[in-house]
Amino acid sequence: MRNFRPKPDIHRKTKRNLASQRVISQSVLNQNLKLELGYDLFLLKYFRCNFKDMSLKLILYVAVLILAFFGYRNYASAANLDLQIGDDAPSFKLNDAQGKSHSLSDYAGKYLVLYFYPKDDTPGCTKEACNFRDDISKFNKLGVSVVGISVDSIQSHDKFTQKYHLPFPLLADIDGKVANNYNALTNLFIVKIAKRYTFLIDPSGKVSKIYKSVDTSNHSQQITDDIEFILSNK
Repeated sequence: MRNFRPKPDIHRKTKRNLASQRVISQSVLNQNLKLELGYDLFLLKYFRCNFKDMSLKLILYVAVLILAFFGYRNYASAANLDLQIGDDAPSFKLNDAQGKSHSLSDYAGKYLVLYFYPKDDTPGCTKEACNFRDDISKFNKLGVSVVGISVDSIQSHDKFTQKYHLPFPLLADIDGKVANNYNALTNLFIVKIAKRYTFLIDPSGKVSKIYKSVDTSNHSQQITDDIEFILSNK
């Protein structure tokens, strides 16, 4: 008797194959969806970050353009207000670190070194002030007064004066009006700061010399040398 072997169920195998193919297809589809979703998220994050960067850059560019515009306007208007040697020195009335009032007329009849500087207790301004301090006896012998001006407050001047034992007054030009009258103000509207300019004013109230390129390490000596030269030629 022949051994009976059941015939393979072709339909069952076909169903299994179809089921396997469906599983594989679904798995591939899921992987593709994950990849597409991941790519979409990547693009979203990328463009979001780029948008933020672009926004910050745009804001920065606009701010620079605004500052440049106002800076140019300030420069253009200042060019017309430049003081010249022989001009009358603009009058002023400001308070020092102790609240005492000082005006240009207080220094009539003698030479006055009126120096503008950017900021209390910064390296360059400290060096400049301390050199004036160290040479104050020379100025006194020459009969010359020294006065500093910046847009800092009275309180700031008081701290700066006490810290470095400055023997001359520092005047608080908080709104920058005096510095502007001397064309010694950088005005960006958001920030106002005095330029490092010095004016030597003669006993009659005229501008005798103007210093715009100041070397803080030897500026005091430069001025005493100039005053000695002026006095020796009178």
